[in-house]
Amino acid sequence: MSDDIAISETPFADLTKVEFSADHYPVMVTDVLESFSVFREKKALRYFDGTFGRGGHLRAVLVHFPQAKAVAMDQDLRAIEACKVMFKTEVEAERIRIIHGNFSEFKEKNFGSFDMMLLDLGVSSPQLDNAERGFSFYHDGPLDMRMNQNQGITAEYIVNTASEQELNDLFKVYGEIHRPFRVVRAIVHDRKTKAFQSTKELAGLIERVDGWRHKGHHPATQYFMALRLRVNSELEVLQSTLPEMMRALTPGGRLAVISFHSLEDRIVKNLFKHDKQLGQQTHKKVILPAQEECDKNPRSRSAKLRVFERNVQDELKEF
Repeated sequence: MSDDIAISETPFADLTKVEFSADHYPVMVTDVLESFSVFREKKALRYFDGTFGRGGHLRAVLVHFPQAKAVAMDQDLRAIEACKVMFKTEVEAERIRIIHGNFSEFKEKNFGSFDMMLLDLGVSSPQLDNAERGFSFYHDGPLDMRMNQNQGITAEYIVNTASEQELNDLFKVYGEIHRPFRVVRAIVHDRKTKAFQSTKELAGLIERVDGWRHKGHHPATQYFMALRLRVNSELEVLQSTLPEMMRALTPGGRLAVISFHSLEDRIVKNLFKHDKQLGQQTHKKVILPAQEECDKNPRSRSAKLRVFERNVQDELKEF
């Protein structure tokens, strides 16, 4: 039996009232709003957005929940700059607090408790479309892939310094590539002559060695995803921080997580099922985007949504 469902649009999630950024339409925003619809009548709400991006989900939440105050966080400096411009009025009215950083810092920031929380994992459209960030094999740019431009190692460093065994392990574990050996051997061979510096150089090698096995699926897709996950320690951050966020929910509060990778979704699924005394998933099966959304926004096709609800009778303890 398939472990997924699709939620149809509901009258509550009327997106005609929401103005989204021209370069980014939020994934599964209707489903996220519907998941939070139980709070419509609550007089005061606190909302945490740990991956602000270009503010699509945040904008929709503020419109549909005028009683909510928000903390918006993102590790991308450009996202923070955009947030300050787009939400200038809300910031001045102290309705939004903007924080630059990774949601891994959630506990140390001591934000307090929240009724509604959201993590929209993965890469945003502006990041993918900006060649300088190095996330996409369709745009030639530096092999960077850092979401926080001020921190961490780059994909270029990994590709040019990791051993052959380390690269094989990286692509098998993070990219779920069963046999990366030929590509890795070619990388190790070619970098002796010239270090890999651009996305085009790496994608070109992968395309040459692996070839196009599936129409419409670039052979570099899983290799680039593996590097991105490793550069930003995305799986490790999710594994360690999600439990802290779950404990920071108010009784009856909900935490929604949108993932785009099977490894991410597996972590979310297992953590949400781990502590039955704390709470449970609102749906037994993962929520998938409606076909209409996939047709409008192809990048939503791999999205999966899971929602955790803290037990109503649970007392809020210090976390």
